[in-house]
Amino acid sequence: MTGLDVQKEKIIEVAAIITDTALNEISDYHAVIYQDPQLIKQMDDWNQKQHKATGLIDLIPLGKKQAEVEAELIQWIETHYSEERPILAGNSIAQDKLFIDAHMPKLRDKLHYRMLDVTSWKIPFWIENIEIKKKNVHRAVDDIRESIHEFKTYLQFVDFKKPVEYTRK
Repeated sequence: MTGLDVQKEKIIEVAAIITDTALNEISDYHAVIYQDPQLIKQMDDWNQKQHKATGLIDLIPLGKKQAEVEAELIQWIETHYSEERPILAGNSIAQDKLFIDAHMPKLRDKLHYRMLDVTSWKIPFWIENIEIKKKNVHRAVDDIRESIHEFKTYLQFVDFKKPVEYTRK
């Protein structure tokens, strides 16, 4: 995004990865979204510096229209999901969800209402001084792959075979 204010800022890059239940990649999607050059010039210092360093700013003028990206994402989802809806997952995805809700409502309608925020798993591990080192490239596909790796690492600490009282619906 060009910033965090969902009312003022815009989406500039989108990526998604579909995994199997073992979190192995099945398919991915990536696009840069065209935004007005004036909006890009008005980004705050952090976003200017970060997106310039990664090369993203230079790609925005060549990007696709947002409506085209939304349509491609929906078609890609429909290729992999027939009746079920994909679950949005990743680090700090509440912000991503706000932007999807505000700027891509047709995509929002294709997603499951449940989400998996890897960041919420991070908190108990921080308490135990366990932190997964990340590159923090801040490009969409790289961030997703790091989130998948991080979640796989956290799951290694979970014993799914340990008896727990529960009911399955």
